Amino acid sequence: MSQATPTIEPALNLSKKQNSTLKTLTIIGYLEGTSFLLLLCIAMPLKYMMGISEAVQYIGMAHGILFIAYIIILMVTAVKIKTPYWTIPAGVLGSFLPFGPFIFDHLLKKNLKNNT
Repeated sequence: MSQATPTIEPALNLSKKQNSTLKTLTIIGYLEGTSFLLLLCIAMPLKYMMGISEAVQYIGMAHGILFIAYIIILMVTAVKIKTPYWTIPAGVLGSFLPFGPFIFDHLLKKNLKNNT
């Protein structure tokens, strides 16, 4: 399995509903992280190097919607799964960093797996 593939396998100590919530967080996190990378690596260079601002307009709007959805789903997941206290601040911080949501997802699942 490639390391870039999100692991959406169920955690051992979670109910079906909690696993579903965690899966939703993983998917939205990967979409939000990808949209951020697209914004930084494609849309911004297009705008500032070639004068094409439409890419920032559309990718930026999609990223903004995904960011808000990610933060809301992060809070819902933290409450439903009863994650450690570091989960919400680390998830929010990760959403501001390139590749942050991917790293946060990995660390969260590793922590959940170790606590089984």
